[in-house]
Amino acid sequence: MAKEIFMPKLSSTMEVGTLLQWFKNEGDPVAVGDPLFEIMTDKINIEVEAYEEGVLLKQYYQEDDEVPINHVVGYIGNPDEQVPDTPPGEAGSGTVEKEASPELAESIQVEPIDEAGETEEKSQTTEKLRATPAARRVAKENNVSLADVEGTGPKGRVHQADVEAVGTSKTPAATPLAKKVAAAEKVDLQTLTGTGSGGKIYRDDVEKAKRPAEVPVAAAGKRVKMEGIRKVVADRMLKSKTTAPHVTLTSDIDMHAVVGMRKQLLAPIEEQTGYRVSYTEIILKAAAAALKRHPNINVSLEGNEIVYHEEINIGLAVAVDNGLFVPVIKNANQKGLAAITKDCKTAGKAARENKLKPDQMTGGTFTISNLGMYAIDAFTPVINQPESAILGIGRINEKPVGVNGAIELRPMMTVSLSFDHRVIDGAPAAAYLTDFKKMLEHPFELLV
Repeated sequence: MAKEIFMPKLSSTMEVGTLLQWFKNEGDPVAVGDPLFEIMTDKINIEVEAYEEGVLLKQYYQEDDEVPINHVVGYIGNPDEQVPDTPPGEAGSGTVEKEASPELAESIQVEPIDEAGETEEKSQTTEKLRATPAARRVAKENNVSLADVEGTGPKGRVHQADVEAVGTSKTPAATPLAKKVAAAEKVDLQTLTGTGSGGKIYRDDVEKAKRPAEVPVAAAGKRVKMEGIRKVVADRMLKSKTTAPHVTLTSDIDMHAVVGMRKQLLAPIEEQTGYRVSYTEIILKAAAAALKRHPNINVSLEGNEIVYHEEINIGLAVAVDNGLFVPVIKNANQKGLAAITKDCKTAGKAARENKLKPDQMTGGTFTISNLGMYAIDAFTPVINQPESAILGIGRINEKPVGVNGAIELRPMMTVSLSFDHRVIDGAPAAAYLTDFKKMLEHPFELLV
């Protein structure tokens, strides 16, 4: 028959006890003398041991629950025995008023706390590790294994002072093998930091201590402190990549028509401006015209607001010896190719000569980065914040493509549109890139 486990009454004034912890879980085997749970009264902590053998069938209360004295807190019995779902005395069966049995009283370890915080054991002996509740608590707080502590109490019972002595001796926890290796290699365990749980030292920790320290070797070569423009560019690129979720779309554009149109415009534009129109200016013109049709790409994120720019000011990334400048072509959508050619050429020259004026570098709403002069087909450009999109231009290179059912070599160019997915979705970005592609494949629309 299942046996009740009672909340003991330990003094004439005690009415309730606070359950601090269970040492057994439901279903665990229990032997006579096993610690079952710990309770706290207004003066003492008490470890309650089992006085019956069997299986812990039921726990009616959990940690920090206050339980009236002599109430049933659980049952011990055979595994197949049935016990109430609720504690007797709380489900209409009346309060249990009987006193703790003499057997129970004898099985309880009562440890009055003296002024120095020491405890005295007055309980029966068991073969299991014996420690006071205070000792268990301090050991847990300091990651000290009670098995490593030599108890000074009766029959080896570990007291709080025993745990504290271990904790203050600065002898780190170590595996037996680690201790053996440390002794053989003459390594002071106190100088090591263990990699195990709670800083426990393993053999590897000891062996690592014996290895010569690895001194970083400076790489050979010229070293230049990153400062000035280089530092500004580095900081801005890092901020952009770490704050804006970049998404990049790519598209191949047949530049056959652009190549033909440029040949026809070279002479008149050079005569008007003194500069030869390049593919960059034609691309910039097409990008501006496409932005006019897709204002949701010509945006910036300021705080938690999306700013739709009224002007279309396109920055043109220009590489210089020590960094990158982005002069801005203002109102690019309102300018003809001749004006754009002149603006781009003069701004590029000023950038390379480090003569850009502040007004030429501010107010950008969209950027183009052109690496078409190199053997680069495609790349993923980094957004020039606070803008939300950037167009990367690869080289124009002949590739076999299908044209009206036949394979022809055509001057193809790959472009990459990186955009901030916080403010621009994939579909509108794709629509913009599609319109941009159509404009370059039918470039005379730009002249209308």
